[in-house]
Amino acid sequence: MEQHLSLIFRDMTALRVHPDGSNIFRMDDPELLNFPIAYLSEPGYWYPTDSEAEGLRTYLAKGGFLIVDDFHFDDEWRVFETAMLKVLPGARIERLDVSHPVFNTFFAIDSLDDVPYPGRLGERGLMGEFYGIYQENDPSNRLMVVINYNMDIGDYMEHSSRGFYAVDPTNEAFKFGVNYFIYGLTR
Repeated sequence: MEQHLSLIFRDMTALRVHPDGSNIFRMDDPELLNFPIAYLSEPGYWYPTDSEAEGLRTYLAKGGFLIVDDFHFDDEWRVFETAMLKVLPGARIERLDVSHPVFNTFFAIDSLDDVPYPGRLGERGLMGEFYGIYQENDPSNRLMVVINYNMDIGDYMEHSSRGFYAVDPTNEAFKFGVNYFIYGLTR
């Protein structure tokens, strides 16, 4: 996923990207603070330690932007929500609508109602839902966390060169990814 998305950024922007590598950090690693955007995959299995929760809380408070992706079903939501509330006690997770700037930062995303989960689950009707957490729980402040629930945009991007998934939702996944990164870099 990060390799394909990096190539898109290399072609579309003046950003210096490294498509042949990635950085994987624990949430309490001080190096995380050197990066404006973090991507958390499969948070339905995420049990942060106290130190990791504090590290991510610090990262977000200092202006970091977190993209949460690749989870579905109620059990995974409960695990994620518990972990996120450990990071940001009292945070409100709010449903986002298509008018939010994160969906129109570079590409105009027309609808959030018809983005299927990749593969069989999407073919059976599982559609993405999009949520966020605002700084100080105030929608007039910056969005600190964007949450793709019942969705895996990373999987669409990862397998885009293999043709695993239909072209239209794969293209939409790239639009989400580009918008998220541009939003995270500019807010």
